[in-house]
Amino acid sequence: MKDEILGAYVEAGKIASRILGRSLPLVRPGASFHRVVEEVEALVRAEGAGLAFPLNLSLNEAAAHDTASEGDDRVFRAGDVVKMDLGVHLDGYIADTAGTVDLGENGPLLRASRAALGKAISLVRPGVSTGDLGAAIQGEIEALGFRPVANLTGHGLGRFEIHTPPTVPNVRMNGGAVLKEGMVFAIEPFASTGTGYVSDGPRVQIYQQTGDRPARLPEARRILDQVRERHGLPFARRWLTGDKLDLTLASLVRSGHLHAYPVLRDVPGSLVSQAEHTVIVTGDGCIVTTR
Repeated sequence: MKDEILGAYVEAGKIASRILGRSLPLVRPGASFHRVVEEVEALVRAEGAGLAFPLNLSLNEAAAHDTASEGDDRVFRAGDVVKMDLGVHLDGYIADTAGTVDLGENGPLLRASRAALGKAISLVRPGVSTGDLGAAIQGEIEALGFRPVANLTGHGLGRFEIHTPPTVPNVRMNGGAVLKEGMVFAIEPFASTGTGYVSDGPRVQIYQQTGDRPARLPEARRILDQVRERHGLPFARRWLTGDKLDLTLASLVRSGHLHAYPVLRDVPGSLVSQAEHTVIVTGDGCIVTTR
């Protein structure tokens, strides 16, 4: 990896770590969901960095992909378990990190995802397989009495790409990719009091452009013009302007111009915690860019 690329990844990680540390305390009972999202995203821009994806704030059984909508009137409540997932990029080089805020009495659940992340990071070096990391994650979470979310994974990070190989499972699996020096990826264990499987919910506020072919309708072309500068990185519906947004976004998803990210949820009444860091594999271990 060239020094300037390594430097961009490391600096993006420092920014992400600093902002996440400042932002988690904003989540408190009575605070506005929408205001927290807007404040954190503004902090990224104030650092001269870009958002790799809209800030994710996912509540309770929701594990991922929730963010504020325009006019969102939700507030955080006592007892909530809130996942904050932040992606920062510098010239396309991404740092992806997450933490969980407990507004109740769920300390063991939060410790499970954090312990799993720490154990997995301790194993990262050339020659180790992603299956080994998944086994370590599952073992740590189950030892504390919870279930890992089996159908969510960590993922590689490329320039302007948030999901590349390798896939890092949160459960045991045979084989998997063998880690090599220079690989960049996010490890993100999820621990759940529910089934350990998530499914699509009805709420969709995050989209990603999947191709740059022309769209037929003027409304569709206007949306694609607004998101083209994202270079394929995800965007939030609230970042868009124009009429008939919901209809046009649905049309663009059907035509394959956009990919939709529904909120992913375990069963109602369950709670999910998340912890996440970005790592770069070195000759004898790894650099944790977001620590």
